[in-house]
Amino acid sequence: MGLLLVSFLSGVLTVLAPCVLPLLPIIVGGAAQDARRRNPFVIAVSLAASIVAFTLLLKFSAAFVSVPQAVWMSVSGGMLIAFGLVSLFPSVWEKISGRFSLQKNADALLDGSAKRSGFAGDVLIGFSLGPVFSSCSPTYFLILATVLPQSVLVGTVYLVVYSVGLSAALLAISLAGQRLIRRVRFLADPNGWFKKAIGALFVVVGLVIATGSVVPVEVWLANHGYPTVTGLERSLLERSPPASSVSLGRYHEIASPSGFVNSDPITIGPLIGKKVVLIDFMTYSCINCIRTFPYLVGWDKKYRDQGLEIIGIHTPEFSFEKDIDNVRDAMRRFGITFPVVLDNDYGTWNAYGNKFWPRKYLIDLQGNIAYDHVGEGGDAETEAKIRELLGLDTDVLSMPEPFFASGPTSPETYFGSGRNAFLANGKKGVSGLQTFVPNTSVPSGALVLGGAWNIRSDAAVSTASDDLVRYRFQAKQVYLVASATTPTAIGVSVDGIARDSVVISGDRLYTLLGAETGVGDHLLELTIPAEGVSLYTFTFGAD
Repeated sequence: MGLLLVSFLSGVLTVLAPCVLPLLPIIVGGAAQDARRRNPFVIAVSLAASIVAFTLLLKFSAAFVSVPQAVWMSVSGGMLIAFGLVSLFPSVWEKISGRFSLQKNADALLDGSAKRSGFAGDVLIGFSLGPVFSSCSPTYFLILATVLPQSVLVGTVYLVVYSVGLSAALLAISLAGQRLIRRVRFLADPNGWFKKAIGALFVVVGLVIATGSVVPVEVWLANHGYPTVTGLERSLLERSPPASSVSLGRYHEIASPSGFVNSDPITIGPLIGKKVVLIDFMTYSCINCIRTFPYLVGWDKKYRDQGLEIIGIHTPEFSFEKDIDNVRDAMRRFGITFPVVLDNDYGTWNAYGNKFWPRKYLIDLQGNIAYDHVGEGGDAETEAKIRELLGLDTDVLSMPEPFFASGPTSPETYFGSGRNAFLANGKKGVSGLQTFVPNTSVPSGALVLGGAWNIRSDAAVSTASDDLVRYRFQAKQVYLVASATTPTAIGVSVDGIARDSVVISGDRLYTLLGAETGVGDHLLELTIPAEGVSLYTFTFGAD
């Protein structure tokens, strides 16, 4: 019940987000083009339905999940442009309709709906904005990433409640705008300048959405201290009742496995009394999981012969992660040879009441859950508990050689608004489109962006062909977690000297520098030649 209330309030708050605020005139204008009261209601209901439908398609259809976000933005923008042009040039539309007699009935219907802002037109306006409004809320992503995969029914309920909150807020704004239009008689003229102005607004906003251009108002808001609602929404989530979690009691058996990735079928029961079992909930595209894989591989090599059995529970976040061949390729790439179970139906995930990627449970020889760790980090603590349960000396840890490690001074540095504390220009903690003017002077440990970027909670996504990144680091190795919609070779230079470019494609960890430099103060610069490159985090190595 707590998350239901938070979902509704988050939908309401989304209307105030910087990435949504510039689009509000479309909602008001679409509802105010004539005096019929059904317009704002139809637009609001269509928008809510669009968000739910768009989310479910992306979540559960492999055909849609790989379509870049830019495609959806182009579709949304194109629909808005079409409505704007019809409002601006109704006579031209009538001539076009008359020329295509084979489509006479359909054209007449579209002509009538567009010119009169009729039912069909209102539905299309609402549906065109769904992909835009569904990307500005932490609660939306919580529903998308954790609740919806666990239970389609429960997740859809939360999603509907979130959409109702958003649509209710937009409906209130639309009704207020419509009431104002009715009171000012000359604005209500269906053939007057106001309707044409609304049409022009549709065209402008449609072009901005379709081309991915920076909306000046949005950038100004983001860069000039507009009070973001993201922090308030996060505080609501933190105050909501915590997700159910398994208590430290008896182990739970693997439930409803969809397949076994790199081993024969395996269950926990026969291991009790013989092995200490580490259960690790993972999914191969999860950046947080990827950063824990080297430790799991190291522990498996060091402690397998001493009584440790690691079992990976691969619970997919997206539909493409349900493909066992994709999972097998990923496990080979990360060097994981311990058993991995495909948990496509969330059977084991639900049995443990889990809500997080990654999460580790240690089960002792008696079958009791002796340790529970959520998220990254705590590797020394986890290994100490492994050694304790195995009856080994806990004062002498032999941490596995990590795939990457923290450098002597350079910390892990994130690009997304959720954790971009080291961002030295632009606006920290703010999602949405931003234009960055790169600093010529880069302090140690400072992250500097240049060009046009779409800042998400987890990543910064290039939106232009001349974006760049500057970072002053102290380490020998430099790694980058990144992905790209199409394979893209990014330029790499250190202290002004060009290095080999790195091709970014799939979502994974890339090596930018492999101990070519000595530990010291170095300036790294990346040049991004195309849009659609997502940068998640820098990590560093000192060996």
